[in-house]
Amino acid sequence: MKRLSYLVLAMSGFLAMQSCNSNQSSQTSSGSDSTDTSTMDTSTMANMDPTDTASTDKNEFALKAASGGMMEVQLGQLAQKNGQSQRVKNFGAMMVKDHSKANTELKAIAATKNITLPTSLIPEHQEHVDMLQKVTGADFDKQYMEMMTKDHKEDIDEFDKASKSSADADLKAFAAKTLPVLKVHLDSAQAVNNSLKK
Repeated sequence: MKRLSYLVLAMSGFLAMQSCNSNQSSQTSSGSDSTDTSTMDTSTMANMDPTDTASTDKNEFALKAASGGMMEVQLGQLAQKNGQSQRVKNFGAMMVKDHSKANTELKAIAATKNITLPTSLIPEHQEHVDMLQKVTGADFDKQYMEMMTKDHKEDIDEFDKASKSSADADLKAFAAKTLPVLKVHLDSAQAVNNSLKK
């Protein structure tokens, strides 16, 4: 009989402890959520939500592509105005036409996904515009075509990466569709650049 009483007491104590632990853990999870997340580093928070990285990549690609597209249009207009060679002027006109079209397509995609695109150039692209606004004639032709060759190589790398690994299907399709156009631009830029060196 004593043994039975001892077992009952032991079980009661165990159940009481379990109940306390349960209440404590529920209070911890509900009461201190904001405190816990505020002390987490960004890598921990990113691990909690696997879509964070994909969202950042998506926004970064869209932002850079939008700014780059605006820069190509501005520089293309500048090439038609400040360039000396007719081939440079023609290349600038192609940049305005093709990148204006791509910019419109990207804006339409961004609007459906609540992605805010820049309305002005990011600093890196603004520097290119500022630099070329200071030169005209043969100097402009040389600097512009060298810049276009370098920039389109970088653009192709970024668009190729997005066309293969973007988490967003629409941006992935946009990158894949725009990639052949960028390759044509690079071929043209290299051809014009080489012709200026002769």
